Amino acid sequence: MSKVGIIMGSTSDLPIMQEAIDILKDFDIEVEVDIVSAHRTPDKLFDYGKNAHERGMNVIIAGAGGAAHLPGMIASLSPLPVIGVPVKSRNSIDGWDSVLSILQMPGGVPVATVALDGAKNAGILAAQIIGTSDKSVLNKILTYKEGLKQKVIDGAKEVNKG
Repeated sequence: MSKVGIIMGSTSDLPIMQEAIDILKDFDIEVEVDIVSAHRTPDKLFDYGKNAHERGMNVIIAGAGGAAHLPGMIASLSPLPVIGVPVKSRNSIDGWDSVLSILQMPGGVPVATVALDGAKNAGILAAQIIGTSDKSVLNKILTYKEGLKQKVIDGAKEVNKG
């Protein structure tokens, strides 16, 4: 069974990260959620990053606000794909500090980065990564995308009724 690790710097990030949790559960992908602070629990961060693949993770989604070092540090330690979610926290500079901290990674340490507060897209991207080797998940992604298409078609019909 496929599994995605979802980590965040503090519980204040959970309302945003919940969107990734929810969409992955919709795709029947197991989720392991934890709080791992790059600055306050560095030993836990190192353990998580070095061992997530041994615990069966396929992808890691890391959400962080402010200086947002969590996704990059996890990516530096883990062989797994890491998706960073910049979170607009209360001490953030309009979220740009988080976006740039996650986006501007040095060569050799990639972090796939979604939009500010874009945890839902992070969950979908994680599912798509898993879907490259899991036909069941791929079929759920195809169904999901067809549903998105149908919503647009239905919306267009509604708008053009008059």
